[in-house]
Amino acid sequence: MSGIPGKKCGNIIFTAEELSNCRDIATMQLCANKLDKKDFFGKFTICHKTEVVKNTLNPVWQPFTIPVRALCNGDYDRTVKVDVYDWDRDGSLRRSKSPSNVLNHKKKGKKKKYINSGTVTLLSFKVESEYTFVDFIRGGTQLNFTVAIDFTASNGKCGRITYTMNAYAMALKAVGEIIQDYDSDKMFPAYGFGAKLPPDGKISHAFPLNSNSENPNCVGIEGVLEAYFQSLRTVQLYGPTNFAPVINQVAR
Repeated sequence: MSGIPGKKCGNIIFTAEELSNCRDIATMQLCANKLDKKDFFGKFTICHKTEVVKNTLNPVWQPFTIPVRALCNGDYDRTVKVDVYDWDRDGSLRRSKSPSNVLNHKKKGKKKKYINSGTVTLLSFKVESEYTFVDFIRGGTQLNFTVAIDFTASNGKCGRITYTMNAYAMALKAVGEIIQDYDSDKMFPAYGFGAKLPPDGKISHAFPLNSNSENPNCVGIEGVLEAYFQSLRTVQLYGPTNFAPVINQVAR
């Protein structure tokens, strides 16, 4: 470092570590017993701080979850250090070193029979893996894609323009073209709700867009769009907004 001409002000050394690809998470709970009332006091990186448990020498801290990558960067052989802090009424914290046995080195030097100033116990420890959407797809997960479109009157007259890429059609195309690749047969049940159906004007909240109640499947997103535009020609936008029947229909 330089700042004063002709004088060397020291060195700053940066140490970097590449983050591992570990996606495990660790859940643990700690407690301590018979800590000293009196205040007393390697290189480690702080990765978690628990809540403060006041007015007890036998604290039990709440379980907490932390990414293993933050705890030890995925290195299960790495040493993890636990420090216990004594809370003072002025809000300050004083450290007592652990793990396992909390030692007061001043007391240890004065008292031959001194053992420790309390103990810290790991009550539970569990490691789980967090899986991403890509992990499930790689594992062979298939999606069953079902479409339900709002045909209530709140959509206005613009929804009646035949074969026009309105907001519903554009959203359906944008999302569907991605999702359809994760559905092996690309046969998509497609429903509408909130419309009056011909010929008697009955209100329906779960009608097939292709008018086939026995087989509401459409071939690919293009098939869904075609059935949607065909429905716009024949049904009357009405209401109310009620998509519970569609959910019940799909859940059967």
